[in-house]
Amino acid sequence: MAGMREWRGVGLVGGWQVSASVCFYAVFATTAFLREDFGLTRFRTGLAVTAVIAGYTLSLFAAGAVVDAYGERLPMVGGLLAMGLGCVAVAVAPSYPLVLASLVLLGVAYATAMPATNRAVLVVAPEGRRNLAMNVKQVGVTVGSGLSAGLITVAGAGGDWATGFLVAAAVAVVVALAFARDYDGRPGSGTISAPDVRGLLSGRGYRGLLVAGFFLGAAVFTTTGYVVLHMTDAVLASAAVAGGTLAAVQVTGSLGRLGGGAVADRLPLSASVANARVLLVQAVVSVVGFVAVTLVGGPSVAAVAFALLGFFVLGFPGMYYGCLTALVDDDEVGAATAGGQTAINLGGLVAPPAFGYLADTAGYALGWYALAGCAALAAVALVPLVRE
Repeated sequence: MAGMREWRGVGLVGGWQVSASVCFYAVFATTAFLREDFGLTRFRTGLAVTAVIAGYTLSLFAAGAVVDAYGERLPMVGGLLAMGLGCVAVAVAPSYPLVLASLVLLGVAYATAMPATNRAVLVVAPEGRRNLAMNVKQVGVTVGSGLSAGLITVAGAGGDWATGFLVAAAVAVVVALAFARDYDGRPGSGTISAPDVRGLLSGRGYRGLLVAGFFLGAAVFTTTGYVVLHMTDAVLASAAVAGGTLAAVQVTGSLGRLGGGAVADRLPLSASVANARVLLVQAVVSVVGFVAVTLVGGPSVAAVAFALLGFFVLGFPGMYYGCLTALVDDDEVGAATAGGQTAINLGGLVAPPAFGYLADTAGYALGWYALAGCAALAAVALVPLVRE
């Protein structure tokens, strides 16, 4: 009975993550509509992804400090309400600069997600199932992203993609109120303090994970940001097929997270090493996947190639955070998560505009080859972590 209650807690945290990800990842499904409505180049379209990630990144350490000081419940409730406000701002913005400003606001609000939910998983995870619980929570990211892809695609097909953001905002408010009612959480230290960055960086394993996070972040954010445009531009798929492909990528990414967590729990190794070994495999296979998407033609075959790629490249965050939280004490999870997510986001800030520039000047294939190189560099950075 206790185990069922613990898994109910995991489900509650995962449900919060689904709603938050519907809000945050809606922009990734909106790129084609933004490009058409505002007459954007691929490079300027990529700035939409950069804007939301910039707001996210700049607020991570502050969010981590608040979580460590006051617990995860209040930041999760307030953060989700703020995400709803950000979605409304995007929907009603009359110009592209105001859309970008609204996306920065949305990113700032989403900064509460990883520090708070990673801490919440440590509170609610059943004994001996921490890795699986972490990945169940992380499935909320891909499920939410997939739902947002479907939501925006349906709204855009009806001629008004902004309606999708308004629906996401309404869902965020309802879920925030339900979460406030049902989740108690664990109190923090009661004192806000600057994160011990020097102490965290003194660990060689943590430093290696940050390097890997940068390159994996470049890969995952660019993949989700440009699947739709690649499908419509390079293989001439319809907007509906392109949106469906992004949703399929999110589904397979969810399966990759669940499978990776289940494998890591069964490896007779420490949590950090078990997660790092699964993460290394995901990075290596992603290299092959990025090359493969450049070799296929036709909407259906390209959709399958991206779905297979998603299983590995979008399957990594649960393993990444499982490894990260195993390297630090529980009372440092907020700060450590902020550092790890910052590394991922920095990759996401740099890579999408660079990918867009390559697509504008040399074609999509060179961009996907560059992401294959990013995945390879991530694998190299993980090698020291896979040793007991």
